[in-house]
Amino acid sequence: NFSPLTGSEEGIKALLTCAETLVLIETEMRKKLSETGMDKLYFEIEHPFTDVLLEMEREGIRADAHELVRFSDTLSEQLEIMEKAIYECAGENFNILSPKQLGEVLFEHLGIPPVKKTKTGYSTDADVLMKIRSKHEIVPLILEYRKYAKLKSTYADGLLRFISENDGRIHTTFQQMATATGRIS
Repeated sequence: NFSPLTGSEEGIKALLTCAETLVLIETEMRKKLSETGMDKLYFEIEHPFTDVLLEMEREGIRADAHELVRFSDTLSEQLEIMEKAIYECAGENFNILSPKQLGEVLFEHLGIPPVKKTKTGYSTDADVLMKIRSKHEIVPLILEYRKYAKLKSTYADGLLRFISENDGRIHTTFQQMATATGRIS
């Protein structure tokens, strides 16, 4: 109810409080920018860049939903083939994306020496799998499977949800100040 977008009285009051606070701290913030030598960076780079980001958000990124669906289907077929190969190597079916089940298969059933353990069992993160990739033919298959599964979930299927029905574009939010490294989030 505090969102000004709802039009509620509480939301409008909250927005006004934020605006009043900004006016009150402006002088102090400008002083701090100057004292730290950041005023030029802010006024010549960071502040003008917000207009660029806003335009990028409004413009969006064109996305071809049909191509993403086709890509997802291709990845599904590839994952199915890889899944069968992994099960054949393991001699059993299991949830390949479950660290617990994968750890049991690799380190208990197949006898690969474990690299490290966690509180909940064997670690099967990418670093561990890279260290043991030459120990059994199943490990490179699992690494490849994870790569394809990530492509499918994050990009092929993931981006589909964000395509606007109005213009067929993905409109994201770029956060200029969300990281300490200075990159856009």
